[in-house]
Amino acid sequence: MTKEERKLIVILGSTAVGKSLAAVMVAEALGGEIISADSRQIYQGMDIATAKPEPEILARVPHHLIDIVRPDQIFSAGQYREIAQQIILRLYQQGKIPVIVGGTGLYIRALLRGLWPGPKAHWDLRNQLVEEERTFGPGYLHQRLAELDPEAALRIHPHDEVKTVRALEVALLTGVPLTRHHEKHRKGTSSSANPPTVESAGPEQDEHIVIGLRRDREDLYQRINHRVDEMVRLGLVGEVEHLLSLGYHADLSSMRGLGYRQVIGYLRGFYSIQEAVSLIKRDTRRYAKRQMTWFRKEPHIQWIDLKPEDQAHQVAEKVLTLIHAAVPDGQ
Repeated sequence: MTKEERKLIVILGSTAVGKSLAAVMVAEALGGEIISADSRQIYQGMDIATAKPEPEILARVPHHLIDIVRPDQIFSAGQYREIAQQIILRLYQQGKIPVIVGGTGLYIRALLRGLWPGPKAHWDLRNQLVEEERTFGPGYLHQRLAELDPEAALRIHPHDEVKTVRALEVALLTGVPLTRHHEKHRKGTSSSANPPTVESAGPEQDEHIVIGLRRDREDLYQRINHRVDEMVRLGLVGEVEHLLSLGYHADLSSMRGLGYRQVIGYLRGFYSIQEAVSLIKRDTRRYAKRQMTWFRKEPHIQWIDLKPEDQAHQVAEKVLTLIHAAVPDGQ
């Protein structure tokens, strides 16, 4: 595959917008393979609450970067970038087109434009911050972050201790809010950023075809509510019970994700299953809003506005129309 033929297709959007099946159809039409960009679907054994594609969908087209780490393992955006680049290079060598699909904005940004590396982990400071959270109670660090970096506090969930600690760490070590660093990197003005391309593994920036799917809020929220109800029907509670029985404790970053922490609250008797389901729906809606806030700040996204009646094959056709329009004849 020549350099001119190297195209990197990205299909992004919020949770429940309708990416997975449509992306499979796009990959089938292009003779490509899918690389997931979902920071929750990386975990083995966490299938229902992460809305992993069903086995029959996974079987239609090869999928990469799903089920790659245990729930108690740490996996960074930098690791994602490195592995994804290797997969992209291999697919190019095989004459196949990579189709990146997901809603984790940081993964997609890392792959397309590199990462702002930031200061190295300062473990003494991190341990001090964690100890402060234990001493002053849940929410203390997030409130402190709101004072130092209000934008980051709005973007990071109050229960996400890992991201809260990192944002505080950067602000305290550099004297500049993390969001300011990211803004400079997004505009290409950060001298310490990684090169903003997929380097030897991928195409130049003008060869990225980035397509975003979005829906009206009411339509999306209905889809989210339906998805959560379906998760419960498929055995979400049993999945969480099984993970806990394997020793994956509730304080793990993976177990604090959507669906898992709410069911754990139910299992601990904090509220009823009906209340847990309502919380999952509410928190998923909030998560979708944060995803769209992130994507609206990203450049070069071609948006497709979907209608409630649009089926997966119709979504795929709209995506393929944009792709073909972006690729001149003969390439």
